[in-house]
Amino acid sequence: MSIVSGKAWRFGDEINSDLLAPGLYLKSANEIMAQHCLESVDPTFAKSVQPGDVIVAGHNFGVGSAREQAALSLQLLKVGAVLAESFARIFYRNALNFGVPCLFFPQYNEISAGDKLEVDPVAGTIKNLTTGKGYTVDPIPAHLMEMITDGGLMPHLKKKLGKGRAA
Repeated sequence: MSIVSGKAWRFGDEINSDLLAPGLYLKSANEIMAQHCLESVDPTFAKSVQPGDVIVAGHNFGVGSAREQAALSLQLLKVGAVLAESFARIFYRNALNFGVPCLFFPQYNEISAGDKLEVDPVAGTIKNLTTGKGYTVDPIPAHLMEMITDGGLMPHLKKKLGKGRAA
């Protein structure tokens, strides 16, 4: 997975893990929990997000409790990438571990909801296909991108550990 293409979903600052994985659904199956992702901010999000769509947000995305289900919800909904001014540290690592690319994007305010985006996490490029404007950000390091491409930490480890073993 190198290039992600999809519609921009805009959110503000301090989108916390309780909004991404509402506590009411934590004991439900993960797929059910994901269907309630961000519903208190945008009730249409989980029902309408398409594979490859991109979340664009402000400061401290993923702040709050360290629940890994917040990142898992985005993986299950097949969000292509998250672009934010900044991320909560634990959420950022959890997202990468679940195979969801996250890029620090200071120009997030230049993207409107519904804009068509093309994101290349390896090159660190973001193209707004709606406006024609391009951006350069810090890319995701190659070793982390390999993990993301494999589907996250666990699939990556299974792939790596399986290579050295006889069948």
